[in-house]
Amino acid sequence: MQAEDWSAGENISRAAQDYLDTLDDAAFGGATTVQPKTLFPSDPAARFTGANGDRPFFAYSTNYLVDLEHAIILDVEATAPVRQAEVGSVRDMLTRTEDTFGLHPETLVADTAYGAGEMLGWLVDEQGIDPHIPVFDKTERSDGAFPATAFSFDPEDNEYTCPGGKKLKKYWREMRQPRTGVCKDGATRYYASKHDCSACALKPKCTPNVEARRIARHKHEDARDYARGLAKTDACIASGYARKKVEMLFAHLKRIMRLDRLRLRGPNGAKDEFLLAATVQNLRKLAKLVPMMPNAT
Repeated sequence: MQAEDWSAGENISRAAQDYLDTLDDAAFGGATTVQPKTLFPSDPAARFTGANGDRPFFAYSTNYLVDLEHAIILDVEATAPVRQAEVGSVRDMLTRTEDTFGLHPETLVADTAYGAGEMLGWLVDEQGIDPHIPVFDKTERSDGAFPATAFSFDPEDNEYTCPGGKKLKKYWREMRQPRTGVCKDGATRYYASKHDCSACALKPKCTPNVEARRIARHKHEDARDYARGLAKTDACIASGYARKKVEMLFAHLKRIMRLDRLRLRGPNGAKDEFLLAATVQNLRKLAKLVPMMPNAT
């Protein structure tokens, strides 16, 4: 790709200016610190993605906030096709919907991509919304050892208990200066005693490759546990079936309305097209809900 000179203010193109304006936007350039490997000169704000499993292409993502009871789109947000941007758009849409319509949902239904700790903590602790969302969990071990969920946590003593009945503590000695124990990634590490692990009969199933077991507890682990508990309820299972209404809207957008290619460039163009498409989908839904008037005699 030929390098473009965007330093001259009076000669800069509209597409380049839109790109520069969204570099710090959480929905676009500010969504991730990972630098894109390639840019599209005529629409540099678009991201190169292969999310559909086919040949990669430059694209934007449309995100819907849908009332599952009636399958009505309450809000729409255009973002870069990056998971962090799409997850962040949910916060914006929920806040905007409450400010505009006074609607505050009791539950939020979404897929695993929205089940990260930060998102679940915001929903449960700050918004009081039940997350019917599978937890984004990387605690499963590839070597067949016990996952972190096999260890029970005692909030009063602030320690874990392993399947063998031994303790995992944040600190095994008194600290002269108080420490939070929270690492840069927002998690707290709990360590087992090397003496306990070496003498334990469950060591081959618990910590086969290291001397002692270590558990990382996310700062929003309580919200994650709450979401895990909701996943076993009948209401959450029913929400999983209801989510098909949302997937149907996206399928309708691509196959019936043929919005597989944007006609306008830049983030603003994507926002306009996605908003118009969502409006059309709502109008089609409302037209089916309004009863036909009887013929005049």
